[in-house]
Amino acid sequence: MNNNNQEFVNTLLKRLVKLNYIKPGDVPNIDLYMDQVTTFMDEHLSDVKRHEDDKILTKTMINNYTKNNLLPPPVKKKYSKEHIYVLTFIYYLKNILSISDIQKLLNPLTDKFFDTDEVPDLDTIYSEIYSMEKLQIDALSKDVLNSTELAKSTFKDVSDDEDRDFLQLFTLVCLLSFDVYMKKNIIESLIDDYTSRTLQAGRAKTKEEIKEEKREAKEEAKEAKRALKQKK
Repeated sequence: MNNNNQEFVNTLLKRLVKLNYIKPGDVPNIDLYMDQVTTFMDEHLSDVKRHEDDKILTKTMINNYTKNNLLPPPVKKKYSKEHIYVLTFIYYLKNILSISDIQKLLNPLTDKFFDTDEVPDLDTIYSEIYSMEKLQIDALSKDVLNSTELAKSTFKDVSDDEDRDFLQLFTLVCLLSFDVYMKKNIIESLIDDYTSRTLQAGRAKTKEEIKEEKREAKEEAKEAKRALKQKK
């Protein structure tokens, strides 16, 4: 790749480090109306938009997330701090996962940890995950730089500078895309495995419940027989 492309990659990585993220302390402790939620998300995630007119979050999106059981419904048309956390997770996940997979992932999260006084709650969970962000960005930067160097080592026998530059750029895009593809595959497999184990546990629990019901029925039958004998 020529120096312009190399410098552009370096600029992107520097921009990545400075990107706006929704820090745990940024989320207001007061409940918000839908308009306030969309404004908040747009203000804090505007840096990640590809195009200026891209929408971070709309009212229609929020309503659809609620209808699809991705987001718990608001209370008296107001959204809590925990709603913001869930919306943030959805925003990042929807770029790589289907709605169905996001639902499988978020349902256990909201069922167990949304609006609870127990620990961990969603506040704790979001803060813990956010604390890993710096480590992930550092690892990502190194990985992209390594892929860039690898791409630069290809097609050196192509004499035309423009063709060689394009082919090296194409190689870099393919390398990064393969990385995304493999990670997406791993994520989907993890979700499928969790869902399968959860269903199996549910079936096992149902069987145990059936056994317990049969045992109780037998005990009740025995008690009924004893009662009849005593009457005789």
